[in-house]
Amino acid sequence: MKKRVVVTGLGVCAPNGVGIPAFTKSIKEGISGIQFRQELADLNFGCQIAGQPQIPEDLLSSYFTPLQLRDLEATGIVYGMIAGVDAWKDAGLTVTDKETVDYDSGIIFGTSLLGAEKFRKAIYLTDEGKVKRLGSTTVIQTMASGISAYLGGYLGCGNQVTTNSSACTTGTESILMGYERIANGQAIRMLVGGCNDSGPYIWGGFDAMRVLNKKHNDQPELGSRPMQSDAGGFVPGSGAGALVLESLESAIAREATIYAEILGGAVNSGGQRQAGSMTAPNSVAVQRCIKDALQYANVHPDSIDTINGHLTATGMCPTEVKNWSEALGRAGKDFPYINSLKSMTGHCLAAAGSIESVATVLELSEGMVFGNVNCDDIHEDILTIVDQERIPNKTIHTEIKVAAKASFGFGDVNCCILLKKYDI
Repeated sequence: MKKRVVVTGLGVCAPNGVGIPAFTKSIKEGISGIQFRQELADLNFGCQIAGQPQIPEDLLSSYFTPLQLRDLEATGIVYGMIAGVDAWKDAGLTVTDKETVDYDSGIIFGTSLLGAEKFRKAIYLTDEGKVKRLGSTTVIQTMASGISAYLGGYLGCGNQVTTNSSACTTGTESILMGYERIANGQAIRMLVGGCNDSGPYIWGGFDAMRVLNKKHNDQPELGSRPMQSDAGGFVPGSGAGALVLESLESAIAREATIYAEILGGAVNSGGQRQAGSMTAPNSVAVQRCIKDALQYANVHPDSIDTINGHLTATGMCPTEVKNWSEALGRAGKDFPYINSLKSMTGHCLAAAGSIESVATVLELSEGMVFGNVNCDDIHEDILTIVDQERIPNKTIHTEIKVAAKASFGFGDVNCCILLKKYDI
């Protein structure tokens, strides 16, 4: 039998809140973290707004040594350390001494790439023949697994310590990977999550693809408009989200706070076939991923109370809602509540799934469905499928028992997980 897996710790470094208290307040009250970025305007970006965590300078000394802080330019590592360490401490877990290795605990913390600014400087120094000036941290700040390495060293984890990378699916996929490791008895607890760098070297490629919103540079908080008829593209974001997953037996033995239970999920790819491409989803595969997740988690479609969708504010939002409807066999007023955190944070790329999963866990534990911001003109194709009351524009305080969270990424990759309010 597979072991039951629960969530015992949460951490977040999001555009609209650093730390769980601030983030919870933001999602309850619909507070946006999207701001105008002068550096993007100076660089002639079409989209000059973005979501980026606001971190007080004095906060970093709690997560890094003075030596580590010297020349630390990988913002994704900063975000990931804050979220990961906070989640660990929130779970009531301690950091091992420098001689002890915790072989029961592991880390799967994903990202797309790290240290873009650091890598840029390294290229210039190398081209100028100044290799000796690169410093000793260039490799650790630019390798994708830098974040899991930093967290692993801080916490002393001795189980699997690795980084996954699957575009926008990364954060949700890390949760499923950690769940499976615990469910199969290969670890007692896993710190899982995802992070993403911020800045023009990350967001520039998306601006060039013309998939970002250029219409609200003078009204940043109105820029991210998932499911809306006037959605003009997504707003780029950054940050990190983290969860501590643990076997139920261990959580009970420690008398730990249990936020929610992970029931399972599924991951697949559309193979970039059947209308799927590098940037567009294969709807057959998306629906199959949702159905497989339900089957694996032993959840009936009618049991799902709310969906935290991928819903990026591009032209694919109606397609996603249609896929959910067909996969679940539900529509109209029978459709679950559905929301998109991206209306408040923008699209945080590899960190999106983990930050949004933290929000989903909070919905279960706090008894609420957070409202969609900028939700006043829903796309007509969506309203032919879903009754408008199922797309709340303000937070609804109601007990929910089962929630679905899905992410879909470049490369036609999909991941869906099912979470449940914990009960004995």
